[in-house]
Amino acid sequence: MIMEKKIVEYLQLSDEVEEDGGEAQRLELEEEFSREGRSFYEVFSLRGIRVNRVDPGFISCSFKVPLRLTDRDRNLANGAIANLVDEVGGALVQIQGLPPCVSVDMSIAFLSQAKLGEELEVTSRLLGERGRYKGTLVVVRNKRTGEVIAEGRHSLFGRQASKL
Repeated sequence: MIMEKKIVEYLQLSDEVEEDGGEAQRLELEEEFSREGRSFYEVFSLRGIRVNRVDPGFISCSFKVPLRLTDRDRNLANGAIANLVDEVGGALVQIQGLPPCVSVDMSIAFLSQAKLGEELEVTSRLLGERGRYKGTLVVVRNKRTGEVIAEGRHSLFGRQASKL
């Protein structure tokens, strides 16, 4: 239960529902970002993500494609997809009380496009760990059609919890 709470706190940055697609009027929240210990970048890129399920070695989230993260064709930008792989994959292996793990490698297959307003399912599974090295698999899919938008493998290195 503690792990679930920490993951929800890490990923669920805001209870606000974006009706406007997330245009620039949200910039005045910078004070709140620093108060929460979050960077502007984290809040900007993850605003609107919802944690649906947390199990040991598994996270499932939903995310509606906002205007602020789209390219000129109104598709979810590849950089935004890479950020989802990084953040959701990293949240899965985060250990409470230790500094965050560091991304060592990410390999992402961009298989399809997600359009503005589409609801996505983002899942992360722990592939394995050896010592302080961990690997996750993050899949981004269209919630309505089940079509896989992207699949990413994310390798991280971090500190282990003390055995004492």
